Amino acid sequence: MTVLPPLGLLAVTVLVIAAALAFSRPGRRPVAVPRVAEAAASLSLVLALAGVAQLVAAGPATFMILDGPLSLGVRLDAISATMTVLVAFVGWIVVRYARTYVDGEAREGLFHCLMLATLAAVLLLVQAGTLLVLVAAFALVGLGLRHLLLFYPDRPEARRAATKFTLVWGMGDAALMIAATGLWIAFGTAEIAALTQAAGAGLPMAAKVAVGFLVLAALFKTAAFPLHGWLTEVMEAPTPVSALLHAGIINGGGFLLIRLAEVMQASPGAMAALVLLGGLTALFGAVVMLTQSAVKTALAWSTVAQMGFMILQCGLGLWTLALLHIVAHSLYKAHAFLASGTAVEAVNSIRKPGPVAVPGLVAVGRSFALAITLYALVAVGFSLVAGDKSAQALALGAMLIFGVAYLVAQGMADAAPIALTWRTLAASAAATLAYFGFQALAAALWGAALPPPPDPGALEWALIVLAVASFGLVAFAQALFPLWAHHPASAGLRVHLANGLYLNALLDRLIGGFRTAKPL
Repeated sequence: MTVLPPLGLLAVTVLVIAAALAFSRPGRRPVAVPRVAEAAASLSLVLALAGVAQLVAAGPATFMILDGPLSLGVRLDAISATMTVLVAFVGWIVVRYARTYVDGEAREGLFHCLMLATLAAVLLLVQAGTLLVLVAAFALVGLGLRHLLLFYPDRPEARRAATKFTLVWGMGDAALMIAATGLWIAFGTAEIAALTQAAGAGLPMAAKVAVGFLVLAALFKTAAFPLHGWLTEVMEAPTPVSALLHAGIINGGGFLLIRLAEVMQASPGAMAALVLLGGLTALFGAVVMLTQSAVKTALAWSTVAQMGFMILQCGLGLWTLALLHIVAHSLYKAHAFLASGTAVEAVNSIRKPGPVAVPGLVAVGRSFALAITLYALVAVGFSLVAGDKSAQALALGAMLIFGVAYLVAQGMADAAPIALTWRTLAASAAATLAYFGFQALAAALWGAALPPPPDPGALEWALIVLAVASFGLVAFAQALFPLWAHHPASAGLRVHLANGLYLNALLDRLIGGFRTAKPL
């Protein structure tokens, strides 16, 4: 047990103090508050980076603030250090952006207060060392985000989105509290490190029930199918809020699973549920995203798909790749939302190449065969150099290569210039090499802190085959879509998909989402 507290915990303290100072100047032109907010975010990033050095010097440990039945503690290890740096970096970027974005707003000071307080809650969440801290941090994150979503309280759409978010996030909090209680009853401890170690010997009945509620909590927190609707309706909030939500907060469910990876992996049924629901969410979100015309709405549906894919990775036991996914998605999505205002101008400024070559059935078949063959050759090469690869990792790579095959199909169309063909082939090779390269990097960084993928049994093999076949079929159909895009049936299907098959409207009716939250 460490003597000194993790430096990331000091970053939380800095943000809380700065939030309190910002709260004292809640109106327009709050003097030095924007500069104080940016300085606090910068200092929290420095402390987070120093926490990495602390981990290297002292090793992983849990710092207990309060021991006993209601234990409070924070954890310093490779997972928490990575997430602390990620959250602090994204938070620093968002706070810098917000300094200009909300300049002159009627409640500019209050915005900085809420943003800093929410960032502090997220930092506390990723450093949680005990179940009580984990549960409390999730609740605080939800409270802060609700107030940020209501920054423009006169907008009915913002109030409706805040209402739905509160309901779904609250259900996730309730599921997490039940799960935490069950784990404490089953193992007699609330310390996360002790729980994960005890789970290696098997799960008592109370723990099995708790794992089921952990799955529910993770699905609620990541806006998984079919409770994804609120995530696509938060565009009425300020852009910095959207960036913080989609680049950071929405990853909370995935982090929950990774933090309790050993507990989750001890339940094959829970892992199977993650594969099925994560894969369904990924495919559904990706297909709907292609039908959206608004930039930020398309980004929101992209987040739905990405969260589903991350849940799928967790279900396959690819914990290091799931953590890498969180890091990559957070950085990409923060940039995408903060740059969304100039996206249309950037696209219009690109010189249009002329008519797009439409691949036929033969070209699509060749592209998929070529991409899979290339992937198999690279996989064999990496296996010979770096050792055997798990079946789950190879299956995940096959799902990713199907997306590359879709791009290769454009380059192999009969009307495509030869230069485009070679460029798409090079992109396919680069994507395959990058997948195995990043997989090796993730294993080196976090492999010691996370369990390896389990050996697949009959159920796992069936799920792997189902997942690969589903992703392959959708990618193949997408590549052939231009051939029948002008059919009347496709126009109707596009309208239904653009509306998310109306599942969000159904959810509104079930949970009363049309009743809006009260303005602040």
